Amino acid sequence: MNKSKFLMVPVLLWAALFLLIPMLIVVVVSFLSRDTLGNVVFPFSLTGYKTFFDSLYLGIYWDTLVLSVVTTVVCLLVSYPLAYYIANATPRIQTWGLILITIPFWINFLIRTYAWVLLLRTQGIVNSVLLHFGWIHEPMQMLYTKGAVLLGMVYNFIPFMVLPIYVALEQMDKRLLDAASDLGATRWKAFRHITLPQSKSGIMTGCVLVFVSTSGMFVVTDILGGAKSMMISNIIQSQYLGARNWPFGSALSIIFVVTSLILILLFNRAMQSKADRAKEGTA
Repeated sequence: MNKSKFLMVPVLLWAALFLLIPMLIVVVVSFLSRDTLGNVVFPFSLTGYKTFFDSLYLGIYWDTLVLSVVTTVVCLLVSYPLAYYIANATPRIQTWGLILITIPFWINFLIRTYAWVLLLRTQGIVNSVLLHFGWIHEPMQMLYTKGAVLLGMVYNFIPFMVLPIYVALEQMDKRLLDAASDLGATRWKAFRHITLPQSKSGIMTGCVLVFVSTSGMFVVTDILGGAKSMMISNIIQSQYLGARNWPFGSALSIIFVVTSLILILLFNRAMQSKADRAKEGTA
């Protein structure tokens, strides 16, 4: 027991040094003020939190939550069938499937995002192909739209959804499906009452990873959305690096963290209650 506690010391020190202490600093700065030169000064102030309730920032934060939720739902709808196919395929197909899913991680994130600019711009590959075959008569505006941002988000974060669901499906006891088949259950009933509940942990993990990563992302919106698309993470970045308003940027960061935790807890509770109802119905 003493040895296990000793081994936890480096982990706790790492978490305190790179997570807890920086977060405490952000909390403290969020309650401070700034002078005319942009320096943080120590008179206590709630200006940063009050500014957040301006209709402009509330609208941007609402757009951030909507985009994050939509991205998570689309990733789930696309990833679950893919993870299900890989988990039930032959070992050779599983190996190649996982390799293809993880290949994007081998390339720099910025390069992958800029590649979509070459595809979606007015003179890009997609418009050139459509014009060549006569499917459109003039180039479509696909870049710097909300659709382009959503596409970039889904593309970059699909692996975060596929891999947890695959692990959950791979670890599932396949004998339960054989038993359900022997008892006369259809494939849909077996999936609904056995496969889906067994993969709940993977779904929850994937949804949390995609939602948190999407809501905190500002690179994709900058590159694919331009000035027409703005998320709360872009505002936080501009307050720290451009406007030199660290108290307001810190306040936005704290609000973002707290609301994200609340949404994640509500999602986990909803998933848990749904699983409990499914168990009661099965019993």
